[in-house]
Amino acid sequence: MHVRHTDMMEIVILGSGTSTGLPVLGCKCAVCNSTEPRDRRMRVSVAVKSRGKTILIDTSPDLREQALREKIHHVDAILFTHAHADHANGIDDTRLFNLNNGFKPIPAFASPETAETLLGRFGYAFGLSHYPGAPKLTMTPVQGTFEAAGLAVEAIEVPHGPAGTTLAFRIGNFAYITDCNDVPEGARARLQGLDALVLDALRKEPHPTHLHFARALELVSLIGPKRTYFTHISHDISHVRDGADLPEGVELAYDGLQIQIP
Repeated sequence: MHVRHTDMMEIVILGSGTSTGLPVLGCKCAVCNSTEPRDRRMRVSVAVKSRGKTILIDTSPDLREQALREKIHHVDAILFTHAHADHANGIDDTRLFNLNNGFKPIPAFASPETAETLLGRFGYAFGLSHYPGAPKLTMTPVQGTFEAAGLAVEAIEVPHGPAGTTLAFRIGNFAYITDCNDVPEGARARLQGLDALVLDALRKEPHPTHLHFARALELVSLIGPKRTYFTHISHDISHVRDGADLPEGVELAYDGLQIQIP
């Protein structure tokens, strides 16, 4: 199989927030009431654009608003990190991408466990039952390296604490790792030489299923990417206040951020 590698990619941060989104409903904290636009965070997702193709990583419940904001009208493939609601429950909005591509099915890829869960929860989207106006997707369980939209993608399993496991994805010299509480040595070995890494970093205090800032920074030192962007950020984190404390080469992601990968 010949897989084309991209000369240039653009990564668009569609959402950088934790499962509640920010502001959190009913919360009166300073971050939820902040007037700083970068403190307003939709549920986490990214789009990878290269050579006229767009790969979506996860279908957050905020997908429609994210796609409208970034003028994403067409998607060529979808990668699922795992099946949690804040990463998958926007799946119905993919039918609008079908509308724009002549109703051709969109290839989706996930770990065998996540594929089974999504097929059980959203079977109508994968043609397992009839539902008028349903999305048209296909599902391929993956492990290791596979092809999506003509690009080589490497799936790397990372632990999500008691919540199970998540797939990190490496495309060229870009990697996306969300919803994990560690990146083990074997995974780190497959993440060397990155130009940019988007990495889970929920808050400053430890958490059972997510990285906190101190451990995330340790992992950045071990992996050694040129640039790192923290994502899946909670309302404990102020973009201006806490972003200023990060070391050179590490930043807080924010909704709408565009990252160029040579």
